[in-house]
Amino acid sequence: MKFENILEEIDGFGPFQIFILVLLCTPRIVLPCHYLLNNFIAALPPHRCDISPLDDGGLFRNLTQQQRLTVSLPLGEDGGFRSCEMFTEPQFQLLVNGSKHFEATTVPCQSGWVYDNSTFTSTLATEWDLVCDRKSLTQTTSSIFFFGVMIGSIAFGFLSDRYGRRNTLLASYIMAAVFGFSSAFANSYVLFAVLRFFTGFGLTGIGVNSIVLSIEWVDTDHRSFIGVIGSLSWCLGNMLLAAFAYLVNDWRNLTMTATAPLGLAILTWWWIPESARWLLAHGKVEKAKFYLDKCAEFNKRGDLSSKINLETLSSIENEGNKDKNYTYLDLIKTPKMRKLTLLTGIVWYGIASTYYGISLNITGLGLNIYLTHFIYAAIEVPAKLMIYCCLNIVGRRKCQAGTLLLTGLCIAINIFLPQDLWHLRVIVGILGKGLSEAAFTTVYLYTTELYPTVVRQNGLGYCSVMSRLGVSLAPLILMLEDVWTPLPQIIICSVASVSGLVALLLPETLKERLPETIQDVEQKTVGNSSPSP
Repeated sequence: MKFENILEEIDGFGPFQIFILVLLCTPRIVLPCHYLLNNFIAALPPHRCDISPLDDGGLFRNLTQQQRLTVSLPLGEDGGFRSCEMFTEPQFQLLVNGSKHFEATTVPCQSGWVYDNSTFTSTLATEWDLVCDRKSLTQTTSSIFFFGVMIGSIAFGFLSDRYGRRNTLLASYIMAAVFGFSSAFANSYVLFAVLRFFTGFGLTGIGVNSIVLSIEWVDTDHRSFIGVIGSLSWCLGNMLLAAFAYLVNDWRNLTMTATAPLGLAILTWWWIPESARWLLAHGKVEKAKFYLDKCAEFNKRGDLSSKINLETLSSIENEGNKDKNYTYLDLIKTPKMRKLTLLTGIVWYGIASTYYGISLNITGLGLNIYLTHFIYAAIEVPAKLMIYCCLNIVGRRKCQAGTLLLTGLCIAINIFLPQDLWHLRVIVGILGKGLSEAAFTTVYLYTTELYPTVVRQNGLGYCSVMSRLGVSLAPLILMLEDVWTPLPQIIICSVASVSGLVALLLPETLKERLPETIQDVEQKTVGNSSPSP
């Protein structure tokens, strides 16, 4: 007997599974709110040097504000006042001739900056003057956050396979909530950066645990529904972030608002069951039966004990594995696992690099920052619904490869489209972004089905690290535009195409039972997920 046979007895897709999905959606809403939070809290508003100290002698007494700026600040190439320089002394002759080509000695801002607070009342830049020669520090916080995500992927992948999905999930909730709220009260840039690192570390556990826990409780026919529909919480959180940022213009309050749903998540954790698959794989038969009884009762399938006893359940778990502690080394100890680890790592790197490369380089829609963010988030909803329909028709492997190859095609088209056809370029760019999101949605479900239960979280942790590597390198790739304008797009297009071709080498998992042990993976035939006789 296999675990899927038990799910048939207790209903592998009933109210119990829907209940789990709903409980896990709330914390997943927090993920995009924090992953993309830097777009708003680190925004760089228009600014100029503070010229008020120049008026100590009453020199500006009879001048209007515009005249004061004219004699104090040099003009930039765009005709506006420079943001980071000021004249060493007021140039009153500019009030007479107003020459745009006037040259005078300038110095960096001496007394701080004045910021335009019409859009944001407060950001990291205005809080700690992260402008001019320090402006790179605003984006550094994002890199530090994702570095925390990367390290967290390694840690929580191991902890979840060692100590269980449920306990590790609670640790993630508490850690992300504590450090998320604490970062809103940071009184220095260094402290804020440290707290953002640990916030990213904690949030990773929510991402890798929630998807696995929900899929391990569902039957074979409904895994794609749970995987795809559950991921719509990312789109919801992404759209809510635009609304939160519009309503809350202060970076501290916005950070607390984005973290607040974790309070509800901690309260609802008590109703989340442990994965019965994990419990059986680790020899915890009685505990597994407890949750299976709850599932049968919730799904109105009667008493499980009358159908399946402890002895039967004991026959499901692998006696040779129940006392073994699996680590990341088990991902590369056997031939088929080595191949799986290599291929999934390449695919995850390619998807992340492509998705964020496109997201950071798509031309704006000519709308304000909030509406633009909302539209880009909303575009991902039809992409997820489309991929849900395709996953059960053409299979996981073809969907994974197809979305990546089509993403590469969209990027290639935009390389050759002239700049004056901006309407068409925006349409193709948005289509590419939707396809890259579809690839991301597919890879979470696909990877969960490829790795066996005993190392599933380790596998996802490793893949998440490869993903964050792609995220980290995407901005560096875009900087190559200074070397040759089309070079970043050529690289991203190539990465998407290569990772799409690599995906074709993975086995299909459509309508196949989840592998429980490493032996299940090693017994699969090439290009097929069914165990060999």
